[in-house]
Amino acid sequence: MALVKGRAADLVDSALDLAIVPGFSAIGYRARKRIFGWEADRLEGRSVMVTGANAGIGKAISLELCRRGAKVHMVARNPEKGEAAREQIALESGVEPELHICDVSSLASVREFATSFVAGEEELDVLINNAGVMPPERQQTDEGFELTFATNVIGPFLLTELLLPRLRESENGRVVMMSSGGMYSSGFKLDDPQLEGRDYDPTKFYAHTKRAEVMLADEWQDREPEGGPVFCSMHPGWAETQGVSEALPTFNKVLGPILRTGAEGGETAVWLAGATPEEAPGGEFYMDRKPRTKHRIPGTTETTDDRRRLYELCESLTSPSPD
Repeated sequence: MALVKGRAADLVDSALDLAIVPGFSAIGYRARKRIFGWEADRLEGRSVMVTGANAGIGKAISLELCRRGAKVHMVARNPEKGEAAREQIALESGVEPELHICDVSSLASVREFATSFVAGEEELDVLINNAGVMPPERQQTDEGFELTFATNVIGPFLLTELLLPRLRESENGRVVMMSSGGMYSSGFKLDDPQLEGRDYDPTKFYAHTKRAEVMLADEWQDREPEGGPVFCSMHPGWAETQGVSEALPTFNKVLGPILRTGAEGGETAVWLAGATPEEAPGGEFYMDRKPRTKHRIPGTTETTDDRRRLYELCESLTSPSPD
């Protein structure tokens, strides 16, 4: 039950959001859960795909979706780690998720997996593009892309585009881009999308791609005809995961006591998976079940033309090479 109601609850929520540290941390999540009295809605009949599902927030999302009765398609790069996570989730939830192997950083792998999935008879209502990386040094994929950009931007772009025919068959289709609060620190450089002209900095490269995810969600929403899937983005707040502890050890050490759990970080994605377009409209950037501002720092704002150009760039980079 909510302990604070109406305008007072909204004021508390806004104050937490403006303060950033309490709002992004477990303090904000737990306060909002109490004041708004969130319910754990059942999700029977919903088919949800989660990328990066074998660890961290993706694994927590997959577990909670199973607990609420959804049909879960776990997408993981590593077969052994994926199967270990699938078995654990099945044991803890009593529901058997389905595991798919796909390396989201590889366009060939994404194309093979998505083409096969659409050719089958599986229904799909929701795609949660959660997989992401923040490598400690600059790396290139076998296809010649910077790894952060490949995993966080063009891989999810291609996966979404290829799965859209199936998502459009759903009466309540939805795509969720799992961004990051770090995107507030960055705009997107269309003249240097892979930041080839900059020295490598893990957090800056990551933030750059997370801004792109928000832009793409907005562009998809603008392009989609009325009645089609809803596109939105979100950020999980500051959550304690193995990826965070490895990539940002100082951040993890300093803020460790107030970091969210993976389940707390992923709760909004689970809620979005079952929400109607009226409850959670497309084109919004969510945290803790509410739309949040997309820009906090001057110089990070994009135009509608910028979003269009980013979409067209991704489209050209993911088009199959002519034989």
